[in-house]
Amino acid sequence: MKLTLAEPRLLKESINIISELVNEVTFKIDSSRIELIAMDPANVAMVDFKLLSTAFAEYEVKEDLALAVNLDNFKAILKRAKPTDSISLSLDKSKNRLTIELVGENKRTFNLALLNIDENNQKIPNLNFGARIETSTSKFDEAIEDMDVVAESVSLVVEGDNFTVRSESNFSDASVVISATEETQINAVDKVSSKYSIEYLKKIIKGSKLADNVVISFGQDYPLKVEYVLLDKLKLGFILAPRVSND
Repeated sequence: MKLTLAEPRLLKESINIISELVNEVTFKIDSSRIELIAMDPANVAMVDFKLLSTAFAEYEVKEDLALAVNLDNFKAILKRAKPTDSISLSLDKSKNRLTIELVGENKRTFNLALLNIDENNQKIPNLNFGARIETSTSKFDEAIEDMDVVAESVSLVVEGDNFTVRSESNFSDASVVISATEETQINAVDKVSSKYSIEYLKKIIKGSKLADNVVISFGQDYPLKVEYVLLDKLKLGFILAPRVSND
């Protein structure tokens, strides 16, 4: 296996974001992509990450591989990559280590021990959403950050041509209305509303570092799917369980 990435931020930022939710993970590598599907320890959020072979300057994979790593350790190494560096990944089977080369003015080599963890074949659930919104990441980020000053949960509501992000506590309430425009597409047959944890959403919206647009899908009191896509390069998606009201 020899993989060389000319844009280090694609891997660096992705791992930074994913590590907010999960730590010990298994990357599955085949001839077309690197893939990671993982559930956070609380079983509240799922990560679906794909880094496509077309994002790499060099992509040589002779056999399917499953490599388990500690993301905190992997992230610490990737942080050492400069924006102009290339990142090369290879496998040292004799030592059971992932070799990471950062190549720029100098060539720096790190060897990360692979983990022996039970391979849990996580699968993305088959979900049917009642609403789908595609908008700029800046609009969605700002709405979630606004709600964070009010309460610990946020309600997402689609009604007609409006997507409303709403939050309420004993002391205050707030809402942001994002209307359908050329920049924002809203698709829903009926009114749809569901509540989610702001703590998790604040981690998820960091995906905006990778893409300019975000696709948000949810249903009535139903899981939320948030996707960031860079065409022919990567997809970073999250599925978040709804927050059950205690009312």
